[in-house]
Amino acid sequence: MLMDIIIPVYRGAEETRRCIESVFVNTPEADREIIIVNDASPEEAVSEYVANLARHGRVTLLINAENKGFVVSVNRAMRRHPDRDVVLLNSDTEVPSGWLARLVACAHRHDDTGTVTAFSNNATIASYPRFCFNNALPEGMSLADMDACFAQANDGRDVALPTGVGFCLLVRRACLSAVGSFDESAFGKGYGEENDFCLRAHTKGFRHYLCGDVFVWHRGETSFGADAQARSQHAQVVLENRFPGYAKTIEQFVKSDPPRELRRRVDLFRIASSAKSKLLFVTHGWGGGVWRHIDDLIRLIGDAADLLVLRPDRDGSAKLTWMQ
Repeated sequence: MLMDIIIPVYRGAEETRRCIESVFVNTPEADREIIIVNDASPEEAVSEYVANLARHGRVTLLINAENKGFVVSVNRAMRRHPDRDVVLLNSDTEVPSGWLARLVACAHRHDDTGTVTAFSNNATIASYPRFCFNNALPEGMSLADMDACFAQANDGRDVALPTGVGFCLLVRRACLSAVGSFDESAFGKGYGEENDFCLRAHTKGFRHYLCGDVFVWHRGETSFGADAQARSQHAQVVLENRFPGYAKTIEQFVKSDPPRELRRRVDLFRIASSAKSKLLFVTHGWGGGVWRHIDDLIRLIGDAADLLVLRPDRDGSAKLTWMQ
């Protein structure tokens, strides 16, 4: 069955081109229809690029006469084929080979799937290598390299999430039909709409999963720019009012960190695959002079070896950290 890949575009001509080209190259044409929504882009290069793709029949192009924002744009595109699952893809992402097939496989592993999120360098609770950080790709690794690590280390694995993350979000049509569209009035031009949708879906019995064997690159905040922080703060207020305790739920999820096992499997796979020497520092958990000495050694050695630190965690267990 065809999948609709929905990419709203606004700013960032080069990011937009790289995103769409990555979908062309890495997604079999028989598996997808690419729907671009030009949200009244102020950049002529963006509009010309997507218009040219549409003229050559490579994408379906929807054009907003005025800037409506992410929420209205994706709702418009999701209504186009009411029998298809969809993937919402930010225009500042890049996808690897085989990404869609693995996302779909994850979606079909669970009868209650509402959404599926990929891992990324910049995806809050789906981030790698550091959890809830905007990461660069590890030195010397391409997107294809990183995705290959995830595909091999976490083949067929996933974990449940309290909410999907909208940079790359597969949404099952059954969930869309049961829950309804993203809320345009509450979330304006964007931020928080996917969280609201996922929480509404949860009340109807749908669950959200982090796909352990897909990694998608994400730059982040290309369209919102300086407005991103204000939009994020507004979204948190709306979500907490609608779903009291939501912030606490996310806090508890971050503290318990269920995706840690999937990240650790990738860490170990990368370490085992590396040709570098391995150095293990074993220390106590009190900090002070010992840790300053180890930190100095780590800085001195740099990228010449894979450096690991073993020390007690807060709960008394041993914590192994790869100093990337």
